[in-house]
Amino acid sequence: MDTGLLVLRWAVGLLIAGHGVQKVSFLLGGDGLAGGTEEFRRDGFRGGRLTALAAGGSQLGAGLFLAAGLLTPLAAMAAMGVMTVAGTVKRHNGLWVQNDGYEYPLVLVVAAAVLVLTGPGRWSADHALGLTPWPGWVQAAALVAGPASGLLTRAVLHRPYTAGTPVHRGGRSDHARAAD
Repeated sequence: MDTGLLVLRWAVGLLIAGHGVQKVSFLLGGDGLAGGTEEFRRDGFRGGRLTALAAGGSQLGAGLFLAAGLLTPLAAMAAMGVMTVAGTVKRHNGLWVQNDGYEYPLVLVVAAAVLVLTGPGRWSADHALGLTPWPGWVQAAALVAGPASGLLTRAVLHRPYTAGTPVHRGGRSDHARAAD
């Protein structure tokens, strides 16, 4: 079981961290911070550069902490939050990834939740530091706060579509993007 948890942590953690790197740099095929900023603007989010930095930093940190098995419930909570936001962006495309749907973000949210419920395993920083097992209330809080923080982020930072405004990718008009 510990080997399986290690593989799961590495796969999920490093993929989420890589996703964050792409948001803020040219590494791993990213478009740099300017590209990450434009992606958030196209998807209808306020904040532009700050939003891209916060999302990229959250993904990078959460992913690396998950891969290491360090503060696993908190890392998983952050991962669930950012991937919930990603899922809400893709929701209008349906479930399946071949249609740019939310399948992939959903899998990462579920995998992070599994790590909260199982713990990181024996081969983890949490175990080496004597932090496991995590109390049930910490697990419950992480499972609720992760997706809830993503939904709250979406509600606070997303610009609603205004009737009569020409729609482009992400539901925003050229005028709304220019207002950034």
